[in-house]
Amino acid sequence: IILLVITAMSTLCLISLSIKDATNRASKETFGNITNSFSMEINRRVNLGTPRGGGNIKGKDIKKIAESKDIYDYVKRINSVADLVDYDIIETQATTVNQSSERAQNFKRTVMLTGVNNSLKENKFVSGVYKLVEGEHLINQDKNKILMHKDLAKKNNLKIGDKIKIKSNLFDADNEKGANETIEVEIKGLFDGHNNSNVTSAQELYENTLITDLDTAAKVYGNAVYQDATFFVKGDKNLEQVIKNVKKLDINWKQYTLVKSSSNYPALQQSISGIYSIANKLFIGSLIFAGIIVSLLLILWMNARKREIAIFLSLGISKLTIFGQFLIELLFISIPAFAGSYFLAVYTGNMLGNSILNKVTENITKQLAKQSASTQLGGGAEVDGFNKTLTSLNINISSQIIMYVILFMSLVLIISLVISSISSLKKSPKELLIDTK
Repeated sequence: IILLVITAMSTLCLISLSIKDATNRASKETFGNITNSFSMEINRRVNLGTPRGGGNIKGKDIKKIAESKDIYDYVKRINSVADLVDYDIIETQATTVNQSSERAQNFKRTVMLTGVNNSLKENKFVSGVYKLVEGEHLINQDKNKILMHKDLAKKNNLKIGDKIKIKSNLFDADNEKGANETIEVEIKGLFDGHNNSNVTSAQELYENTLITDLDTAAKVYGNAVYQDATFFVKGDKNLEQVIKNVKKLDINWKQYTLVKSSSNYPALQQSISGIYSIANKLFIGSLIFAGIIVSLLLILWMNARKREIAIFLSLGISKLTIFGQFLIELLFISIPAFAGSYFLAVYTGNMLGNSILNKVTENITKQLAKQSASTQLGGGAEVDGFNKTLTSLNINISSQIIMYVILFMSLVLIISLVISSISSLKKSPKELLIDTK
């Protein structure tokens, strides 16, 4: 029975620590590019942004922050709208069912543009909402280059290296200057990704978004108005202190706000903290449960061996030697228990880990659904990135985790043995023999 208890509790300890390790690795992979960065966004309490609700950050303000000695790199984005020339966008039944004839006419070939100076570090690629599947990312030196969704390219028989034309949309609310530009762009790469939530217009579909260089995104409006910017802090600098220093720059801070980039993924952080919480409870609970059950079993074990202990003491064997014998016996029980727990953890780890992940994600998804319904958020890539959670855990039982579990479980077992044997070892042989009658 002791062997089975140790096996079961060690298995749970191994799985819980492995879940934390897998969550930590998934977190680092996801947040790898943003752990030491912050974003500059508009302060929507006083700054309503563009007519369509986009950001209206000034390039000169971004430049002031980028020139700070604590910043080593930055990414700035322009969100704009343009029409494909002689090519069609992707439509679904959901995007056409409630569409007015006027909108269908004015936006029948309209795509969303995300202009960026480094697409590798663009929020939607960082969060994993978009994934580059062919070609290369956009860099600061690019001009008249785009990344296109692979499904949109397939629909229009396009490939990397092909050139297409896009033009300003005169019906777009953000085209305040009435720009009417036509630009020829070259496809530099193809990306993939699909909406996780319902959409109401074709422009919310991932497929109808082009990632462009900054010059192209700005030219369709006739000026450069930035949605937001992300600044990457040097590794030896404290993020909180850098943000405080930046706020001292000569910028109208009433119009803007600075936030840690990791805060742009609240659902992801919530899923990570939720899994950590469950894993911690599972680990601590396993140790406590093992300690209580094993202590009770060992007390019964010692009660049954009082005559044996009395005989050993009568023969002059020291109490420390007797305790050492019990310790060795417990060790012989623990070794196969630890070995068995490893194989059980390997067999059940991924199943239990992803079951916990699914439960946490399900609760978060329900919360997000309620929030989306109350705030009437759309279903585009920005929202999906904001609502992103962990999707899977790769459970790996490392040697370090095994050593931690053996160490903690051994301490629990030794303490349990001390508690259960101290009463018997304190008594004289005569008292022990009386107790057995």
